[in-house]
Amino acid sequence: MPVDLSATDALAMRMSSLLLRPHPSVRPGGVAEVVEWFGGMQAQDLASGLWSLGARLPGRTVADVQAALERREALRTWPMRGTVHLVPPADARWMLELTGVRSLAGAATRRAQLGLTDADADRAVDVLGSALAGGGRLTRAQCLAALRAAGLATDSQRGYHLLWYASVRGVTCLAPNIGTEQTFALLDEWAPDSRRMDRDEALAVLAHRYVRGHGPVTAREFAGWTGLTLTDARRGLAAAGEALTVVRVDGEEMSVDAALADAPRAPVDDVLALPGFDEYLLGFRDRALMLDPAHQAAVVPGNNGIFQATVVRAGRVVGLWKRRVARAAVTVTIQPLTPLDVVQRARVEQALGRYADFLGLPPRFDWPA
Repeated sequence: MPVDLSATDALAMRMSSLLLRPHPSVRPGGVAEVVEWFGGMQAQDLASGLWSLGARLPGRTVADVQAALERREALRTWPMRGTVHLVPPADARWMLELTGVRSLAGAATRRAQLGLTDADADRAVDVLGSALAGGGRLTRAQCLAALRAAGLATDSQRGYHLLWYASVRGVTCLAPNIGTEQTFALLDEWAPDSRRMDRDEALAVLAHRYVRGHGPVTAREFAGWTGLTLTDARRGLAAAGEALTVVRVDGEEMSVDAALADAPRAPVDDVLALPGFDEYLLGFRDRALMLDPAHQAAVVPGNNGIFQATVVRAGRVVGLWKRRVARAAVTVTIQPLTPLDVVQRARVEQALGRYADFLGLPPRFDWPA
């Protein structure tokens, strides 16, 4: 019989799953461990992705995280829902084959809209494969130049589509930036030790990682995160077996990591400053546990998929923040969404101070008058 949990207990569990408070079975020591824990971490905005890692690795700096990515502890590619994620290098290929392939279903339609043919896309894969051969990496501009030199148009989003297509096909991947410039490398050369597993095993592994990094969650949430069908999502959760435990939250059955289900539950009162594109919100379709629906429009203005950075207290969004980085300091503008008294504001500044430390800059705080 599933254990009944209150929404408060479920939220406390979820914050531990997200590694935003202590977890009974893991204390990640570096970037590789954090990314492997989740299976994939949203990272289409690189600065947000770096802080998503830093927020879970106290004491590390942005330089530390960037150095870990240069050591290939994680890489960025498009495995799920057509968006960029950080993934373990050894898992990139099977993840692309399991989930990335689903985003290819609509690729032909998009190419037709862009005036590209299937032959153009396949030609782009060959051109990029040849240009990147030898273990090096090229900037986005250099990749686009190579495509144009081969007679392929790259204007009006055509270049982005061809770069995306080559990565989802498992030929290229995103390597760490050079300065502010995005770079690409060959997946086989950047991640030569790829794991191989059959489809059922891959579903089970991804289901376990998603649940342990986000639970308690439903099969619908797993399907939404991966882009898999609900049938495949349920199949993966069933295949994960005893690694997962079923609980009931407000009458709805959800899965949670078995190690977390049996752990004591302490009240959540942490104050955190999280990036906009973080698994805390983007890892879920139903965000009601963390986000008051009245604040949805502020967090995602225009419902355009661009998430604002959030201030989180006791697992709930209570404000937004924006940064302005200069040589001498980082200025942070805070927009409360709920009333914050003097003590709470001090805790918010302390949380944002962690972000400033991550950048290695003194913070300046700008509150509304």
